[in-house]
Amino acid sequence: MRNSKKEQLDNYTAKYSKICIENGNIDSPLFDEYGVKRGLRDKNGEGVLAGLTNISLIKSQEIIDGKRMPCEGRLLYRGYDIIELVKGFEHSKRYGFEEIAYLLLFGSLPNEMQINEFKENLSLTCTLPTNFTRDVIMKASSKDIMNSLTKSVLTLASYDKQASDLSIENVLRQSMSLISVFPMLSVYGYHAYNHYECDESFYIHRPDANLSTAENILRMLRPDKKYSELEARVLDIALVLHMEHGGGNNSTFTTRVVTSSGSDTYSVIAAALSSLKGPKHGGANIKVVEMMANIKKNVKDLDDEEAMKDYLARMLNKEVFDKSGLIYGMGHAVYSISDPRATIFKGFVEKLAADKKRDEDFKLYSMIERLAPEVIGEKRNIYKGVSANVDFYSGFVYSMLDIPLELYTPIFAMARIVGWSAHRLEELINADKIIRPAYKTVMTEKKYMDIDER
Repeated sequence: MRNSKKEQLDNYTAKYSKICIENGNIDSPLFDEYGVKRGLRDKNGEGVLAGLTNISLIKSQEIIDGKRMPCEGRLLYRGYDIIELVKGFEHSKRYGFEEIAYLLLFGSLPNEMQINEFKENLSLTCTLPTNFTRDVIMKASSKDIMNSLTKSVLTLASYDKQASDLSIENVLRQSMSLISVFPMLSVYGYHAYNHYECDESFYIHRPDANLSTAENILRMLRPDKKYSELEARVLDIALVLHMEHGGGNNSTFTTRVVTSSGSDTYSVIAAALSSLKGPKHGGANIKVVEMMANIKKNVKDLDDEEAMKDYLARMLNKEVFDKSGLIYGMGHAVYSISDPRATIFKGFVEKLAADKKRDEDFKLYSMIERLAPEVIGEKRNIYKGVSANVDFYSGFVYSMLDIPLELYTPIFAMARIVGWSAHRLEELINADKIIRPAYKTVMTEKKYMDIDER
C-alpha cells in the first residue's frame, strides 16, 4: 500500500475508532443492574457453572463451619493429585509427559505394556505430510510462532481425508497426531523465522522415536541436538504441569464451545490456540521475564528489600514497567494461598538454577515471590489471598534452557493440546447441544430515516 493510501486509511480508522468507542460503550452500572457476571465470574471470582467434567479438578477452597475458606491449592488429573503423579515418575526417573497424556485421554494410569503401546502409536503419527515443512512452515514465516502454529494446524486439515469425521475413533486419531506434531510445527516455525527474519543459520532436526517429547523438543531446537538429563527432566515437568487445568480456563472453554458447534478437530484446536496466545492467558510468562529484566535495570540494590517493595508498589500504582498496575506471575483466577504447579516447579527450578550458575536470579525470584503478596495486600482490597502462579517460574526455566522468547507460549500449547483433546472428546461424548450463552440487549429502539434525511 502506497504511503498516501496508508495515510488516508490511518486517518479514517483513527477518526472512526473514536465513534466505535462512543457507540460501543455500555454503562458499567447496567452490568450490576442485570446481574451480569462479567468474565463469567461473580464478584468473588467464582466462575459460572457451564458444564461438568471428569478430567481434572482444581481446589482452592473448602467449607468450614458452613463458610468458604481458602486452602492450599490442589490440582487433580483424573482423580490423581498432581503432586503424587510427579513424585511417581520422578522417583522412577521416568519422563512423565506421555504417561500423563495417556491418563488424561483415557482416564486411567497405564501399565508398562499400555504406555509402550501408546508411545509406539504416538511415534507413528509423528510425521508431517511430504514437503509440508517447505511449503507451509517455511513460507510467510512470522515472529509470532503461535500464528505460525495455528496456520499449520489449519493447513493440516487439507491433508486429512477424514478431517470432518466426528467419530470418537477419528477424533482420537487426529488428537494423537496433533499431540505428536505440535513440537515439530512450533520449533520448525521458529527456525524458519530465525533464518528468514533474523538471518541466522537454518537447520531442521527430525524427532527421534526413542526419545521423550521433552528430549525431542530440545533436540530439534538446538544446533548440536545436545541437552543434559536435568534440562530434559525439568522441561518434562513443565509440560506435565501445563497439560491441563480444568474446563473453565479460556482456551479449554473455547475448545468445548467450538466443539459443541460440530466443527472439525483442526478448526477447534486453531481456535484454542488463538485463545491461548493472549497475554492474559498463555503469554503471561513472557511478561514475567520482561518484568524481571525491568526490575534488574531499575532497582540498584537487588538485596535491598525496602527498595524492592517500593518498586513493586510503584508497579501496582501504574508508575513503572508497562504501567498496567500488575505484578506479573502473582495471583490466579482460582488459587489463593498457593498454586500447586508453582509449588512443585520451584524445587526443580532451584536445581536448574544451581546447575546453570543462576543462583542470584533464583534468589531474586524468591524474594519477589515473598514480597509481592505483602505489597499487593497493602495496596489492594483483595477478596482472596495472592500467591505465585506457575507462570512466575516457567519463563525463568525456559530462559535457563536457552529457549527463545518466541517459543514460550508455543511450549504451553505443546502441553495443553493434551488437555484440549481430552475435553474435546468429553464434549463430543456427552453433549448434544451447542453452547449458547445469553446476552441482555440494552439498546434503545430507533426509527429508520432515509439516507437523504440523516
